[in-house]
Amino acid sequence: MLALGSTLITQQQQRRFAIPALFIACIVMFFIALSKGGVTISISEIIAIINQTAEDQLKHAIIWQIRLPRIVLAMIVGAGLAACGAAMQAIFRNPLADPGLIGVSSGAALGAVATIVLGTSIFANFSDSFGIYAVPVGAFLGCIGVCVFIYRLSAHSGQFTIISLLLAGIAVNAIVGSLIGVLTLISNDQQLRDLTFWSMGSLAGNHFTMMTPTLCIIIACCIGLLRLAKPLNLYLLGEAQAKHLGINVTKLKKQVFIYTALCTGAAVAITGIIGFVGFIVPHIVRLILGPDHRYLMPASILGGALMLGLADLFARTVILPAEVPIGLITSAIGGPFFLIMLLKTYQQRG
Repeated sequence: MLALGSTLITQQQQRRFAIPALFIACIVMFFIALSKGGVTISISEIIAIINQTAEDQLKHAIIWQIRLPRIVLAMIVGAGLAACGAAMQAIFRNPLADPGLIGVSSGAALGAVATIVLGTSIFANFSDSFGIYAVPVGAFLGCIGVCVFIYRLSAHSGQFTIISLLLAGIAVNAIVGSLIGVLTLISNDQQLRDLTFWSMGSLAGNHFTMMTPTLCIIIACCIGLLRLAKPLNLYLLGEAQAKHLGINVTKLKKQVFIYTALCTGAAVAITGIIGFVGFIVPHIVRLILGPDHRYLMPASILGGALMLGLADLFARTVILPAEVPIGLITSAIGGPFFLIMLLKTYQQRG
C-alpha cells in the first residue's frame, strides 16, 4: 500500500510539474534556436531586434525573415503532429499508432507529387493560379481528397469502426503509393529532385504570409483535440463502457479523424513528410504521465513543439552552411525508437 501510495504521489507530482517544465523548455529552446545558425546572435541582440531597437539590419532580417518564421512553424507543426498522434493512439487503443495509418501523409504526398510533375502540363492553370503556393495547396487538397475517400469506405449505415478505418487506410495507402510511383517514373530530372527533397521534409523558405493559413488550421485542430480529452479518457475504458457513460463513440471517432486529417494535412502540405513525431512524443509522455488525456494532450503538444524545434536546430547547424532535411532526422530518431518499443512489446507478451 505504501509503495502504491508513493507511486501515485510521484505520478501526481510529475503531472503537476511536467507541463510548466515543458513550457519553460520550449521558451529556452526558442531563444537558443533564434541565436544559433550561420550568424550567431546574442540574446540581448535578439531582444533588441524584437523590440525594434536594433540598428544591425542584417541581423534584423535574419531574425524576422528567416529564423523566427521557421522556428514558429517548427514548434506549431510539431505540436499538431504530436496532438494527432496522441489522439490516434487513444482511438486505436494502441501506443504504436500514428496519423499515417489513415492515409493522411500519403494523400498529401500524392497531391504534392502530382502538382510538381504535372504542374507544367495537366495542372498548368492550377500552378499558374497559386504560384509558389501551388505545391502546399496541392498537397492539402490531395490529403483531404484521400481522407474523404477513406472516410466513405469506413462509414457504413451510420457506423464508423476502427477496423474498417484501418483496412481502408492500408488499401488506399497502397493505391496512392502506386500512383506516386507512376508520377515519379514520368518525371524529369528537376521534378524528380524537387519531389525527392519535398518527401524528406523541410522548414526552409517559409514566411508568415505563406504560413498563416496552415498555422490557423493546426492551432484550431489542437484546441479541438484538447477539448476531447475527457471523452478520450472514457473511450479507453472500451466502446461499450463509454456508451453507457454517455459518450457518442461514433461521433468521437469522426471528430478525431477530421481533426487529425486537417491538422496533419496542413502540416505536411507546408513542410513535406516529417515522420515519427506523432508516434514518439505521445508515447514518451504516456510512459511518464500515464494515459490521462487531460495531462497527456497538452504535454504532448508542448513535447512535440520542443522535439521538432530541437530537430530543426540540429538540421540547420550540424553541417553549416548546408542543411539536413528534417524528415531524415526525425526518421533517424524514430526508427530505432519504434524497434525498441516493438521489442519491449514482444518481451511483455512473452
